[in-house]
Amino acid sequence: MKESLFGDLSVIGMRGCEQFVSQVDYYLKDWRRHGGDESFTVEAECPRFGTGEAKGLIHKSLRGHDVYVICDPFNYGVTYSMYGQTVPMSPDDHFADLKRILGAIGGKARRTSVIMPMLYEGRQHRRTSRESLDCALMLRELENMGVSNIITFDAHDARIQNAIPLCGFDSVRPTYQMLKAFVKNVPDAMLDKDNLTMISPDEGAMSRCMYYSSVLGIDIGMFYKRRDYTRIVNGKNPITAHEYLGSDLNGKDVIIVDDMISSGDSILDVSAQLKEKGAKRIFTFATFGLFTDGVDKFTKAYEEHLIDKVFTTNLVYRRPELFSCDWYVEVNMCKYVAYIIDTLNHDESISELLNPVKRINNLLEKHRAATAQQIKISFDN
Repeated sequence: MKESLFGDLSVIGMRGCEQFVSQVDYYLKDWRRHGGDESFTVEAECPRFGTGEAKGLIHKSLRGHDVYVICDPFNYGVTYSMYGQTVPMSPDDHFADLKRILGAIGGKARRTSVIMPMLYEGRQHRRTSRESLDCALMLRELENMGVSNIITFDAHDARIQNAIPLCGFDSVRPTYQMLKAFVKNVPDAMLDKDNLTMISPDEGAMSRCMYYSSVLGIDIGMFYKRRDYTRIVNGKNPITAHEYLGSDLNGKDVIIVDDMISSGDSILDVSAQLKEKGAKRIFTFATFGLFTDGVDKFTKAYEEHLIDKVFTTNLVYRRPELFSCDWYVEVNMCKYVAYIIDTLNHDESISELLNPVKRINNLLEKHRAATAQQIKISFDN
């Protein structure tokens, strides 16, 4: 068993992360305390005044501790009271509460790390005109408040870490967990270039698709977005068309890979075009399933056989209605996050955790062996 610790481990879950942190704590207790009842979590809260103002409170001394604060800025399912009105928490509110808790720690911890699965303002990562650089400002604020490490998942553009070159920054991709969930829920999938193609819905997702394509040894296709730069709708230039670049898809399964599903319009438009090109089954891997416009359009697409399964993680808040949708599959990341915390607390490198090629290859071998056995049984019968 590992013995050398960077400091006593403490995990703080911000509002809306209670269930996720509880599962992370379960694994940490199981590995270290053999199922004992003593928790690694620390109670913290941000009570509100009647005006909506708040303060951060921590109910335990963290002096000398190795502290991990887990925050989901996109959980609109939690609320607070302001002037007698019930107000859903916005990303700005969540980030303000995170800073309050860091302020309550007051620099007493030996090391403070923030685990923010989806980066606050992560899509505002570059300047194209006279506009603010919100994500860079956020990272600088955390660094100035004494945060040593920032761990996120599938950053919209990982180059945003250039804003804090002297601070630890890791953007983790859930590649292995996605594939593990895929083979479990689609056991008849053939993971080879004759039967499966990875699809990038736009230029920005190409690096994600290239990784899947490389480790699986399959082909890749791409759509590029044609936008109307004369108009701005909901803060962005509207997409007028998706154009496909790639090989023939007739009779093949396809997996669309992206970092997030926001409204879902792009994914559904791409899915419709893939069906027109002869795709057999259409699956989607998205680290964050926001579904900002609801799930009805996806349910309709499923009923029309435009999509078969959508895989997203539990790293951010999910709409409750998702869990009753036949097309939805949740990918649980709690154990992986617990591994990251446990490894860092022992002051060891997480490089092996960030590079899952060996685990993916083992998964592929088992799946292909099981598929070959099933084919043999069907043939014999």
